[in-house]
Amino acid sequence: MKAIAITKPGRNSIAPQNLPEKLIWYYITGTYLIYYLGGQYLLAPLLGYFLVLYLFWQWWNQTAATPPEARITIPFTVWLWVIGMVMIQIALIVGHIDFDLGLTKMINSSVNRWLRTWLLFPVFMLVGSLNIRPRLIYRAVCILCLQSLVMVVIASILRIPEVAYTSPLQIFGGSDLCRVYVFGSVLDSGTEFRLVLFAPWGPALGLVANIYFFLALQEPDHKWRLLGMSGAVAMIVGSVSRLAIICLPLAWFLSWLLANISRPLIQLLTGLVTFCGGFLAPTIINVMQAAQDQFTSSRAGSSKVRATLGRIALYRWQNEALIWGHGTIEERGPKVTAYMPIGTHHTLFSVLYNHGLVGCLGLVIPLAWSLVELVFKSQKFQIAQVGLSIILVLIIFTLAETIDSLAYLYWPGLVILGIAFQEKGFLFNRTKQKIEVY
Repeated sequence: MKAIAITKPGRNSIAPQNLPEKLIWYYITGTYLIYYLGGQYLLAPLLGYFLVLYLFWQWWNQTAATPPEARITIPFTVWLWVIGMVMIQIALIVGHIDFDLGLTKMINSSVNRWLRTWLLFPVFMLVGSLNIRPRLIYRAVCILCLQSLVMVVIASILRIPEVAYTSPLQIFGGSDLCRVYVFGSVLDSGTEFRLVLFAPWGPALGLVANIYFFLALQEPDHKWRLLGMSGAVAMIVGSVSRLAIICLPLAWFLSWLLANISRPLIQLLTGLVTFCGGFLAPTIINVMQAAQDQFTSSRAGSSKVRATLGRIALYRWQNEALIWGHGTIEERGPKVTAYMPIGTHHTLFSVLYNHGLVGCLGLVIPLAWSLVELVFKSQKFQIAQVGLSIILVLIIFTLAETIDSLAYLYWPGLVILGIAFQEKGFLFNRTKQKIEVY
């Protein structure tokens, strides 16, 4: 079937057409300005909450006479994310009560470890219910990736040791997240040169760059698409994040495979590969073990600390706070973890340690539902395949990062997820339609 393009009069221009589009466009293209002001951790959540208020204002004022294309509808999956994040907040409150952490600590954790982190997932997905064109986000991301490509080249040539300052906006919270690296580079462990650009640390940049790669991949203009993808790849390589480098081809392949799994040829090839894999299982296992050993040994110190953090987090969760968790992380970890706080560096371990089984279910259920829904919808809708790529990146990065703490950076991807959930249809369709809304 031929690709279908749905156009609207006066909508072919890439320029922002309404208030939500203007705010999103100027925030993304002005990311570096906001970063050097140290305002990302403050302004990104404010942007999200303002747009959600705007959404509910429009929803409240719509009537039976409102045109169908202008009506606000919120998908079931977004409500599922809202419920899941409320479960995490309930677990946070109970955890603080169980460990007698006090009202002040509870309020602080609710603001900095829920309103600015977990709740941003459904907040920006709700924003996707507004009249926002995906291609505007794609172009804005390509512009940001081009800016980043220039920054990568400059930082790589100069190789200036980290020069940093802390933004005065730190008084509104954020701690190290308000630390600004002037030349976008740091010396990890005092010796390894790596880029952070507009992110707080290298792996965080790798996570954002992976998501931005899949957004830039959808840009209709081939020149902008090439520049955007090049900038995203440069950020991934410059971050020196092992997981980020592995994630890009892995998520790309998995999203393509899952989005085409309803095709008979793909099903046949998948079955054939699985059948042959059974005979080669010992060899495959040995290769995977060797790859894992190589991955671990490439930065042995970091891998050891992460493994220790994970073991301690699981042990303390099981023995101290199985159902509701500890409520929050400790300010400082033991010497064996290089003083890294327990409950960091791994999303699932962090959720179990901080919010127990209740909080873990609050994350896993909407995440798994989103994955399944997008696999089905990606058989028919192109934007659902983009959303599938984003979900896969987030799932992969749960193994090494606390994805909630970085939502303020990759929120454009969450908006695209919200738009993808808007698409109707939850059944396999052998003929894929590339539907773009301009």
